[in-house]
Amino acid sequence: MIRVLIADDQPLVRRGLALILAPHPDVEVVGEAGDGAEAVELAGRLSPDVVVMDIRMPVLDGVRATAELARTRPGSRVLALSTFDMDEYVVAALRAGAYGFLPKDVSPEELIAAVRTVHAGEAAVAPRLLTRLISTYVRAAPREPRPAVSASPTGMTPRELEIWRLLAGGFDNAEIAAELDISVSTVKNHITGVFGKLGVRDRAQAVIAAYESGLVEAERKPA
Repeated sequence: MIRVLIADDQPLVRRGLALILAPHPDVEVVGEAGDGAEAVELAGRLSPDVVVMDIRMPVLDGVRATAELARTRPGSRVLALSTFDMDEYVVAALRAGAYGFLPKDVSPEELIAAVRTVHAGEAAVAPRLLTRLISTYVRAAPREPRPAVSASPTGMTPRELEIWRLLAGGFDNAEIAAELDISVSTVKNHITGVFGKLGVRDRAQAVIAAYESGLVEAERKPA
């Protein structure tokens, strides 16, 4: 049974999300919160497996609530929600520890699939959407000369570095396997190694690290 806490400042949205999740026998909605502070407090009492968290809320926003849950209740995995699919707050939530992100206009099937994915400990963000989000909104370091990324800082092998670059480019595991002519299981093994050497938990944080390190370049928004 997946225990779910819903956090959104709009009662109608909370009720709608609960009604979508309720018919599924493997999901139980254990509580609803109207702001981030209430979400953190309820998570402490109810021990949900997944917190479906609106990003923009009063009192304590979803980004700060996500960071607090990642620090104090890592077993309560956050699935972030936003009205817009391109939102710098989404990247902030992923940085803070959210396991996934959905825009609020997704289908009921996509919502339940994402809840199950996050519960399994996997990132629930489409790879190419993730890359587009991060390349647009990541806070890249100021423009100054910096050394090229190599295997030495993290001890990565050339193959791991290549897979990290493809992952940051929005390739999913099957596409990486086809590009490098290796099996998907081999890709998964290499990605596990990449995560370990970067000290990150999931795909989202690995992509953020790729942009912040200079492995790939962030887009420059027009002034």
